[in-house]
Amino acid sequence: MASSDVFLTQEGYEKLKDELDFLKKVKRREVAKQLEKARAMGDLSENAEYDAAKDAQAHLEKKIMELEDKLSRARIIEHENIPKDKIYIGAKVKLRDVDSGEELEYQFVAPPEADYAQNKISVESPIGKSLLGRKVGDVAEITVPAGILRYQVVEINR
Repeated sequence: MASSDVFLTQEGYEKLKDELDFLKKVKRREVAKQLEKARAMGDLSENAEYDAAKDAQAHLEKKIMELEDKLSRARIIEHENIPKDKIYIGAKVKLRDVDSGEELEYQFVAPPEADYAQNKISVESPIGKSLLGRKVGDVAEITVPAGILRYQVVEINR
């Protein structure tokens, strides 16, 4: 495993591919039209619209290059190669806050897929790092800016 590999779930890979497709097929066309419109306004040396469109184009091309790079280094996580009794990337986990009794559910994903609003946390986040390799029944103490969290692993699914 090279350190430059980008580990993704199949869903995460498809999402990045779709985003890249959208940027190439839709956004590029939109930015090209903005540039064309700005050029038509005349003197480019004092044309704020032209400068903004050029900046948008540069930003778009950078994003496209980053996505192409990630996808070229992507390795799809195959669940059968990962132990099912421990928390690793791709695992869906139910945790219990030892102090409050509150139950939480997370899916452990690669950094490009992390989305806290969808309960997808990166294996490289403080919580992710602290829970990796844990089994049902294990308790992890996790230091976060707000203090120390104590989570017990209740359930692990794939």
